Amino acid sequence: MRDRSAVNTIRGYFYQFDYSIIKILELENASDSIMIEGIEDIDVSSASEETAIQCKYYEHTEYNHSVIAPAIRLMLAHFKKVVEGNAVPINYRLYGYYKSGQAKLDLPIDVDFLKNNFLSYTEKKVPHKVHEELGLTDTNLKDFLEKLTIDINAHSLDSQESQVMELLIKEFSCSKSDAEVLYYCNALAKIRSIAIEQNDAERKITKSEFVKAVNVKQLLFNEWYIALKGKQKWLSQLRTQYFSTLNASPFERFFLIEVPRAEYSRSSLKELIHILHRKWAKISKRENQPFCPYLYIHGIDEIELVELKKELASEEFSFVDGYDYMGASFNPKSITRTANFHNQIKIKFINCLENVQDVINITGKTKEIYQFYFSEPILSENYINVKQVAIQIQEFVDIKGVI
Repeated sequence: MRDRSAVNTIRGYFYQFDYSIIKILELENASDSIMIEGIEDIDVSSASEETAIQCKYYEHTEYNHSVIAPAIRLMLAHFKKVVEGNAVPINYRLYGYYKSGQAKLDLPIDVDFLKNNFLSYTEKKVPHKVHEELGLTDTNLKDFLEKLTIDINAHSLDSQESQVMELLIKEFSCSKSDAEVLYYCNALAKIRSIAIEQNDAERKITKSEFVKAVNVKQLLFNEWYIALKGKQKWLSQLRTQYFSTLNASPFERFFLIEVPRAEYSRSSLKELIHILHRKWAKISKRENQPFCPYLYIHGIDEIELVELKKELASEEFSFVDGYDYMGASFNPKSITRTANFHNQIKIKFINCLENVQDVINITGKTKEIYQFYFSEPILSENYINVKQVAIQIQEFVDIKGVI
């Protein structure tokens, strides 16, 4: 069972990440930008204005003035710099979700309410009046309130996630499933990578840069997404999106699979090979258009590959690899011959990455390329009119949970 407090923390981060995705996709101009963890949680810069946003998720907390007071005091400290001429004027927004208690805050607030409920507090028996400590007048505070927006009736995490999906579907003209499985995970990965940067400039990204980073057919492994949703749900989503079909079409399917060098297991690899044949090959006598998959194993030792083939051959598991006789050169035409009931070719091994490209170039049928990798995609070539899916994995066993 996952630790509840850890999951709650992750949900809080997801809430902020989702809100960041929303804000950047809602920008009007490609050159408009956001900064993650800038002046506040999110800084939004457009051609007309700049807004610093505190975004908080308190699904188990009742609203009280004391909950948002520290955030307002931080915003006021920045406003003090504006008053002194040491910072440019910006807008401030406090955006949060609470379990209950929203009726306690009657908006809009005035200067007296601001001072009494948000700027006055006691710490270690010492009373503080932040406005006096900052040397701000009532006129200053009135100007600050004109720049401040408070929204404590924000969307729930699930509702906000639905809003993200709608924006992704609109931005990329994609299906709901593509938005959920591909673009959302890539968007989360991009936002998270920005948030951990130390340099302010590297935590800033324009709308055009963000869209370009998300719009790739490379599905990034997201540890936080899996921690929140669970790995089995993640694998199930991938299986449903890319590998769930009752009547597979007779396409030329290329599976490029990276094996772990440190924890390689021949038995696990053999099991995967049998799964590929069972699910993605049709060579029975009744098939009008029989077919079987191609397999390139990335990272396997040459000697081990030979031993693997020997073992499969001894078990009467028929395959081809493009080499017709001892000493022959690789022959793409040989490996592309049709698998059928008579020759019983169950799988087609491709020994090196260069040969993968040779075979892809020579086949005239509809092609699909599926990559499973640990850190970097195996094949970087982008083929026009070829379905390509690159999935980053955490463990080799994850592949069996997907295909």
